[in-house]
Amino acid sequence: MSDVDADEARKMAERERKKEEVRKRLEEASRMKKAKKGFLTPERKKKLRKLLMMKAAEDLKQQQMLKEQERQRILQERIIPLPDLDNEDDLEAVYDEIRERLIDLESENYDVSYIVRQKDFEINELTIAVNDLRGKFVKPTLKKVSKTEGKFDKLKKKEATKVDFRAQLKVVDKNEFALDEEDTEKKEKAAWAK
Repeated sequence: MSDVDADEARKMAERERKKEEVRKRLEEASRMKKAKKGFLTPERKKKLRKLLMMKAAEDLKQQQMLKEQERQRILQERIIPLPDLDNEDDLEAVYDEIRERLIDLESENYDVSYIVRQKDFEINELTIAVNDLRGKFVKPTLKKVSKTEGKFDKLKKKEATKVDFRAQLKVVDKNEFALDEEDTEKKEKAAWAK
């Protein structure tokens, strides 16, 4: 029985050794998989994305606040506060002042819009010149055409091609290809008969 127990013990030890080898291989494979994932794991990606979105939202709010402050500052510069008016003389003075300011602003607006139109025209001319030099031309925008109209046009063309070719043939005089002798005989007869 000692031989049987020794064989059993040896088989058990061998099984344990094989199990241990398999465990080591599996652990090594799992370590390799973890190493392959790299620095950015899905959890880290989510955290990073969340932080970036928070930072972008914060920057956007700050930009909007700065724009609003700039807008308020410009409005304060441009808007004239109306004074308290007691009599008509003060009213006329304020009216004249506001009228002068309005005329100045309208003339500035007209001048600026005229300059903008000129610049747009120059830009357009220069882009055309550049395209001419490069050999690139602006493709015109195409109109959308329905397919049914195209089909009707094709049908009309097919009907137009069905033409009676005999009607288009040239009418040929029968005597045109006759021999010259026959023509001279007729002339002689006509001259002789008289």
